Amino acid sequence: MSFERKPLVIHISALISAATLVATQPVWAQEDEIEQVIVWGRSLQLLGTADSASQGVVGYADFSTRPMARVAELVEVVPGMIATQHSGPGKANQYFLRGFNLDHGSDFSTYFDGMPVNFRTHAHAQGYMDLNFIIPEIIERVDFQKGPYFADTGDFSLAGSNSMKTYDALVEDFTELTIGSRDEIRFVTANSFDFAEGTLLYALEHQQTDGFYDLEQDVRKLNGLLKYTGDVAGVPSRITFSAYDSEWTSTNQIPERAVNSGLIDRFGFIDPDLGGESHRYSLTGVFELTENWDLNLYASSYYMSLINNPTYVLNDPINGDEFEQEDERRLFGGSLRNETDIELFGIPVRRSFGADVRYDDVNELNLFNTASRRRIGSIREDEAEEFSIGAFGELQFQVTNALRATVGVRYDYFDGEVDSLRPQNSGSDNDSLWQPNFGLAYRLNDNLELYGNYGHGFHSNDVRAAVNTVGPVTGDPTESLDVLVEGKGGEVGFRYDTLEGFNVSVAYYTLKMDSELVFVGDAGTTEPGDPSRRDGIEITSFWEINERLVFDISGAKSDGYFIGLPSNENAIPDAHDIVYGAGLTYAGLGNGWTSSLRVRHFGDAALTEDEVIEKDSSTLLHFGVSYAQDNWEIGLDVLNLLDAEDDDIAYWFESQLPGEAAAVEDIHFHPANPRAVRVLMKYKF
Repeated sequence: MSFERKPLVIHISALISAATLVATQPVWAQEDEIEQVIVWGRSLQLLGTADSASQGVVGYADFSTRPMARVAELVEVVPGMIATQHSGPGKANQYFLRGFNLDHGSDFSTYFDGMPVNFRTHAHAQGYMDLNFIIPEIIERVDFQKGPYFADTGDFSLAGSNSMKTYDALVEDFTELTIGSRDEIRFVTANSFDFAEGTLLYALEHQQTDGFYDLEQDVRKLNGLLKYTGDVAGVPSRITFSAYDSEWTSTNQIPERAVNSGLIDRFGFIDPDLGGESHRYSLTGVFELTENWDLNLYASSYYMSLINNPTYVLNDPINGDEFEQEDERRLFGGSLRNETDIELFGIPVRRSFGADVRYDDVNELNLFNTASRRRIGSIREDEAEEFSIGAFGELQFQVTNALRATVGVRYDYFDGEVDSLRPQNSGSDNDSLWQPNFGLAYRLNDNLELYGNYGHGFHSNDVRAAVNTVGPVTGDPTESLDVLVEGKGGEVGFRYDTLEGFNVSVAYYTLKMDSELVFVGDAGTTEPGDPSRRDGIEITSFWEINERLVFDISGAKSDGYFIGLPSNENAIPDAHDIVYGAGLTYAGLGNGWTSSLRVRHFGDAALTEDEVIEKDSSTLLHFGVSYAQDNWEIGLDVLNLLDAEDDDIAYWFESQLPGEAAAVEDIHFHPANPRAVRVLMKYKF
């Protein structure tokens, strides 16, 4: 996947404090400018406003100096988050957080200008979170929270959630060209200007690359965004239209034995026909109806065709096991929010309540047998409709000047209907769930705040699993599953902030789930599994050493296991227990130089429940440097600086290669990209 870059330095007026920047009008609206400073989102003051130790904000210059290998690494700004890949660059990435193998987004949700990104009842994976439609340079900030302690988030948010907001107007308009290894070309241009009663922003992106594998990836991606910020019929509004279209060829995970025998090398392939195409067109609107009422509406049209073959000739020695997953849908929904300061029993209270509505109309939910990308048989052809409504209320009591107490509850109702080619698998089902949450925050002094949180949350299952009665391949009877799966979690921690550029937060958490969503390698999909539990600790720190040099570090250690299984058979596959990341950034105000050195590590992981088979740890180092003068900027990035031969991901399952007499259980891995060099040229206007 090609390198995604944002403006290298973001300057705003020194008259605007970091806290004011968050709470008031956007940067572009500020007219008084005395001197230029750099605002780091991670240095924003959260004491007295955050509700947990693991809640935070990332944005502004935090993005601008970070070398990234792929657009999904935007979520790696969330401390402890990992985004990697086991297939081609056009599909959703693989995500890890808090000891979860989140697959493609099963328990971590993303919102883009108010629109949910995760898809329910998706042809490839439940919670499918594809971020490839996002242009990173247009993201202003990311607000994140972890755990099920927040009443305003619903589906797929057990491990965490983040909300990405695009710029209303750019600080600097720009055109940017990136040229990299293996015929990589990326072109981005963006501009904002006064229009009607507000501001219009547009951005265009084209990206193509052959990648680093023996089989050329032939990526062709087009992205566009158009955003209007201003009054609509007297209502302050933000309306965003985004369009994305991509096609690619994939090199998926490969069996270790094929490399060890010399059949292929680390960057080789078994099936040359894998890949896909996808598009997503979305329209979102955020409307400030009154001082206290906000309305969000969204609509999206989506398509994906994905060719996969994890087992080669295991099931069909004649035609092979290649298959196509096809998903076509329309998504509609919205939310209404109210936040008001009131008084109860003489205590100041912040009252929040709202409702969410969502409707997924999936008219293509198919699985075909293929050979050389040609359909040769149908495994299942389904249509699905899924409707949900959620409502929440939350009260935050300012008990004393130092103590805040939060109590809330959320209710979700889901209704799903499936129309299947196999009549036995047609039907409808519904489910509902109440989710309470509680929180305490105690301000010990000007620099230190303590937190305690507890809450319930959930993820939804593929609605087909709730109504199907026979297996689509075997025809054997199947057991129906609940539509909604509950989880319960708690957290204690603290946040220390000197108010002068240094902060640290520590959180200890626990989370229990009624059913774990587990990636099944030989099926190429996600399936519900046993109940699970995780306990862990996270540490995050940011230090603004001086006005030009900053250092950040985050680390997490977790212990996860399936509940109710013997201790030697209860490991959760692909659940990395140690993750850390760190970066040293130099932003030379006035001298034009910017540089960043970042390390990302995720530790060993068991690939089998008995922990006999393990994946090795991975450590990657990225470096970037740039120089800007007047309107021009030139930069150089070196990804995987030490050319480490690590693996992005690995699985343990059974496959059979052409020429093999029987199936073989083996590690199937996807190598990390080798060292890559990219040159950036940018013109600001």
